Amino acid sequence: MTGPEERLNLVDEKGNIIGEETRENIHIKGLLHREVHVWLYTPGGGIIFQHRGSDKETFPNLLDASIGGHVGMGKDYEMAALQEAEEETGMKLDKGKLVLAKTSRVRAYDSLKNKINNVLRATYIYPYEGEVRDLRIEEGEAVGFEVWPLEKFMNPPEEEKQRVIPGLLEEAGVEIAEKVKELIAS
Repeated sequence: MTGPEERLNLVDEKGNIIGEETRENIHIKGLLHREVHVWLYTPGGGIIFQHRGSDKETFPNLLDASIGGHVGMGKDYEMAALQEAEEETGMKLDKGKLVLAKTSRVRAYDSLKNKINNVLRATYIYPYEGEVRDLRIEEGEAVGFEVWPLEKFMNPPEEEKQRVIPGLLEEAGVEIAEKVKELIAS
């Protein structure tokens, strides 16, 4: 089950599961839970954003990580990354190419929806060698994908920052871009 009544694990600061709650209540109360991001990168050094749909529970109509979602009950970060990739893009990721870039604690407030996303997030990067137009858009969740060159991803113009979930570029930008550069060079 997905949606507001979906139940998710609550975690402590160390990631230990301490309970469960509905997704709706988690975001209303700002309870700590787990989330995963996967940033797809192209051989030429582009970073692929997902353009969120206008009906999203939090941060509608903004650019987000290529793939992202909650870590479901009974799942770990890697399992969630693989599942979300298939749901949101139609891709079956090769676990051997999935690189954990970082784990972080993130708290973001969506003033439009009055919701709080308070998460422990595992962020992965993954090479994408196909055409962006071939990525399947998850119906009702996204409206498309957009590629930014690494330089723009690391140093976006102010007007472009407003199109992205607040704090996402600061939280991910430089570290993700540096890891992508390393992987492309190797």
